[in-house]
Amino acid sequence: MSANLTSLATFSPLYQQIKAMLLASLQAGEWQPGEVIPSEFELAARYEVSQGTVRKAIDELTTQNLLIRKQGKGTFVATHLEERHQFRFLRLAPDSGLPMALKNHFLSCKKMKAPAIMARALKIKTGENLIEIERVQTFAGKAIVFEQIWLPSPRFKGLDLATLEAWDGPLYALYESAFATHMVRATEKIKAVTSDSMCAQRLNTTLGAPILLVERVSYTYGNKPVEIRLARYDTSSQHYENTLS
Repeated sequence: MSANLTSLATFSPLYQQIKAMLLASLQAGEWQPGEVIPSEFELAARYEVSQGTVRKAIDELTTQNLLIRKQGKGTFVATHLEERHQFRFLRLAPDSGLPMALKNHFLSCKKMKAPAIMARALKIKTGENLIEIERVQTFAGKAIVFEQIWLPSPRFKGLDLATLEAWDGPLYALYESAFATHMVRATEKIKAVTSDSMCAQRLNTTLGAPILLVERVSYTYGNKPVEIRLARYDTSSQHYENTLS
């Protein structure tokens, strides 16, 4: 068995050790989002294990939406540029059943110092530099999402309003293509609240109207938090949809 494998915890199943090594390669940027990874045969030779062991590790990473199998083409690193993954973290769906196609309207992008509560969530020091973004998203000409987004400045150096306005696609796709930051999972807290004056103005609704408040922390490889997002959803014609399994 290779030295790399013996350096890992010997109590974990072999396929879990292979999975950890594949994750390490993803985190190190050996294979970029959208790129094909080596075949199961090549990986089996690389790690000196069976193809079945590699296949089981890849199966788990596919289930976690980190890798994508494409029939006849191979296995690829998941990317938010791909249509079926663009809105993986968006659970808002129109009551009409029509496909959700949101249009971005960025309002601001500015620097600020991290307050203690955000610093803890992002695992940085209080007072470190953050980028704060405000945007409204519309569907069929109506504002339905108002978001405030906070990012650690060092990781997203150079991100400004002009860059955001020039980008035509999901924000997470911009993160991975321009800042080598691939969002792999997120945690959310959801609460029904009423709109305050700022929210009512941004969503063009009445003060005190019912809205859905979603607090999200998004993570890149290595379970590292790199984004805080506070979203207010106008659900008068939409609903929050999730699949449990």
